[in-house]
Amino acid sequence: MNFYSFSSYTDKIGTVKPCGFGDESTSDVVLYWYSDPDFGKCIESHCTEHNYDRHVNFLRLLFLPVDLQSDPVKPAIGVLEVSAAFSCQEITKSCIQYLEAVPWEHKEEEQVIKAVSKLGPVAMPIISRIKPVDLTATKNVFVSAVRFATSTGGSCPPFGDELKISAQEQIEYMLGEDEDMPLVTTDDEVKSVVRMGLSRIFSTFEKQLSSLVLESDLALESAEANILQCVSDLEWMCNILPKMELMKDFVSNWAGISGNVVGILAHKKLESVMWGLKVKLIEVSGKALEAVGYGNVILPAPIRVQLLKSWLPYIREMKPILDSKCTEDASFPHKMDEDLCQSIEGAIISVVLALPSNDQADILADWMESDQVRYPDLSEAFEVWCYRTKSAKRRLVEGSGRVDNTTVSLE
Repeated sequence: MNFYSFSSYTDKIGTVKPCGFGDESTSDVVLYWYSDPDFGKCIESHCTEHNYDRHVNFLRLLFLPVDLQSDPVKPAIGVLEVSAAFSCQEITKSCIQYLEAVPWEHKEEEQVIKAVSKLGPVAMPIISRIKPVDLTATKNVFVSAVRFATSTGGSCPPFGDELKISAQEQIEYMLGEDEDMPLVTTDDEVKSVVRMGLSRIFSTFEKQLSSLVLESDLALESAEANILQCVSDLEWMCNILPKMELMKDFVSNWAGISGNVVGILAHKKLESVMWGLKVKLIEVSGKALEAVGYGNVILPAPIRVQLLKSWLPYIREMKPILDSKCTEDASFPHKMDEDLCQSIEGAIISVVLALPSNDQADILADWMESDQVRYPDLSEAFEVWCYRTKSAKRRLVEGSGRVDNTTVSLE
């Protein structure tokens, strides 16, 4: 019959005292396992109250058939550490086989890594599970995730949308600080897949938006929900494309369709509905304007003018309408908050100031002639334009004077 017991410890003056858990004077425990009491043979194991359980489990496995299938991960890690210390190869091998085959939680994974870090080749089954993958494998996973995250076909009920959102979140996580990801994101195949996904999303968005004016009033609510999901995909693209140096593709596409988008939003049928969609599209436009205004995306002046002339009048018109609705109904959920307003205004000013002077003059003249000059406030851009205009005239006059003087002196 197998049994175990605690030892006693001796204090400084030689008095024997019993050992118990929680005793502040010592945490040392000596565990004896008697395999055959008649012959007085036993195994002595030194441990502490913190790792006592793992020693008991280890000693139990010495005399019982090794079966870890019913054990949780944490006790198996403890047994592995003790068996390795006692050089018990059979139990160590069984622990490694068990831990390699079962799922771990995040905290358990850290413990597993710590336990196997000193075991050498015997721990290869576990090490092969946790070692970094090569670039080809990372690229394949990333490409597959992008294709799934940008899919625009029918959902796979009941988890289609949830899986798609999860894929988008994991792509953002993969694009975080990682020394290997830049090698993946600069790959031509990866960029091609991302561009194709962006094209699919834009195509779906345009089709759904165009269909709004054809929907019955009863069908508008479900149609809005569908297109809002598509706008959410566009917002997600705005988050990942700068990390792949592909934001230019987004802004170019957005500028190209902006005139049509604003035209549909201004349709009489949508005049007093879909406020949430309108605010979301203003937010997306704000991201495009920021990318252009702050020099993150370099586009020809005509495209910048097109983008600005499409959205500036619309934003100027929508802001007071949304403010009025919020004043009438405090629970009205769709509004342009202060941060959004400031970021869009700053981006618009930056875009204006980087345009050719004649285009600046057209935009500023239109702004001053409108009824809504308070938002966006382009007075800063107007002041800079006035200063630059005078400076340009002065330089022109000075330059003409120098040319005349040179001509006279040559004669």
